[in-house]
Amino acid sequence: MLHLGLQAASQSMLPSVLRVGRHRALRRPLGLGAAALLTAVANAWAQSPEASFVRSTQPGAIGVISGQTPSQITQADRAPIAPAAIAPAASTEGYSGWWNPGNGAELGASSEFDDPAGKIGLINATGPIDTKGHPFFEPIGRNGRACVSCHQPANAMSVSVAAIQDRWQATAGKDPLFAAVDGSNCPSAAQDQEASHSLLLKHGLFRIFLPWPPKAADGSSIAPEFDLEVVSDPTGCNTDPVYGLHSANPQVSVFRRPRVVANFKYVTYGYGAAFNIKDGSPMERDPESGQFVNMNIMADAREPTPKTQATNAALTHLQAATRPTDAQLQRILDFENHLYVAASVSRLGGKLTDAGGPDGLGPAAMLNGAPGLGDNFYKPVFGYFDQWATPQSDDAQSLFRASVARGMEVFFTRPFYIRDVTHLNTVGLGNPIKRSCATCHNARLTGMDLAPGWMDLGTANLPWSDDLPMTAELPLFKLTCRPSNRPHPYLGRVIYTHDPGRALITGRCLDIGAIIMQQFRGLAARAPYFSNGSAATLRDLVDYYDKRFEANYTEQEKQDLINFLGVL
Repeated sequence: MLHLGLQAASQSMLPSVLRVGRHRALRRPLGLGAAALLTAVANAWAQSPEASFVRSTQPGAIGVISGQTPSQITQADRAPIAPAAIAPAASTEGYSGWWNPGNGAELGASSEFDDPAGKIGLINATGPIDTKGHPFFEPIGRNGRACVSCHQPANAMSVSVAAIQDRWQATAGKDPLFAAVDGSNCPSAAQDQEASHSLLLKHGLFRIFLPWPPKAADGSSIAPEFDLEVVSDPTGCNTDPVYGLHSANPQVSVFRRPRVVANFKYVTYGYGAAFNIKDGSPMERDPESGQFVNMNIMADAREPTPKTQATNAALTHLQAATRPTDAQLQRILDFENHLYVAASVSRLGGKLTDAGGPDGLGPAAMLNGAPGLGDNFYKPVFGYFDQWATPQSDDAQSLFRASVARGMEVFFTRPFYIRDVTHLNTVGLGNPIKRSCATCHNARLTGMDLAPGWMDLGTANLPWSDDLPMTAELPLFKLTCRPSNRPHPYLGRVIYTHDPGRALITGRCLDIGAIIMQQFRGLAARAPYFSNGSAATLRDLVDYYDKRFEANYTEQEKQDLINFLGVL
């Protein structure tokens, strides 16, 4: 297995490709002496005045405020705020387990919640959490939401479409979840109409509004390498005179799923490299500690740390009048950094943490495990499943567990040709390359990418996104790379996309459609999938990759892979 995400030149498995700016790639592995020298040079450069200037004029944050936040606040302040409704905790039928902001209940040290495939388990490493007055669970903004509104314990700390639809029915659309600022297709839409919240209700998507052109850490504009036009605008927000691209405060609206707020020791893990090993661009720093960060928190890596992310979320999604206090932010971070989530019970496979079973399953595995590289045979991404490979009997549970074990093998070892993926095929390894799922999803116990994980897998960019029918409900943009800049390596100078992804932050043609991969934990509790909610089921997800990369999976391989993903 070839790891594409390792950043530390001093690690035993050294990168064979290094790009610095536009200099030619080095095509041979680096020796330890050369690696140490490069690391020293990079660290020395990082302390220089030139590096400080580069950081301030590149995406990032100063203090706890990222460069795009002030213009986002301006738009959030324009959005109407309805009186916060006191909604019932959950409906008596259908989905249950909703956590209302401000309910003051205790979240136990260990909790389980039902999901469609069994149960999701949570562990708080610091013990039970008294949520009364806790800033993650209390509405610290003006619209009645709290962090927990979009990061529900029963939904693996994200939020599922089933839960969203239940809240609409239980509260007649009055739950703060449906706040106009981003819980509707556009704040200018009629907020009492179900159709105005169609993307959230059908696909679990929240509106993400970002300034155009992009903003550097110091709030100055970044000159983009491409022109951006709106081709189709089903929600009306990109062409809206108040909230759109040509408003007084120009913003681009895209629609994305909430990411899981748990397992952060894995999500934020990195080697502290000064440069992105994939393209040579400078890595962002924690604006307070000065340490390099791995840039894997957000779908577009726009926030460098959980602290800046929490600040931005409070000021935009919660429409807070002022930023959270340092004490509030610390309590939020203490909670997030000690929370672990994973499937704990499978309806078909039984208790996933039974003695003698795979050691990579269940929330305790996340608590006790260590982050690192997993695309190798001595420490696979999710561990070995040999314990389940041979059924002990012909009962349904044993047969299902054997299917899960085969699914792990499909994920880890079944090769196919990966082609035309920016930030993978563009790093000098060839196009195509014959690898497995674990090549990109290489981070131990999460299946993320250990390096900055943004790649264009086609879920947002045409022509591949056409294989995901729901994308017709999303805005469509035409991005034209300017003659003075390099075109997109695979899509040319004119690209059509439903979400420019990382390019909305950097302005680079290379980044168009590139999205950071999410972790795999708790998948069964938080459908739909992909950042744009375009895969309603795990079968849809597998079918997309099967077609995109011509993997030619058999029906048995598909079902085994689905069963494997469903127990993570």
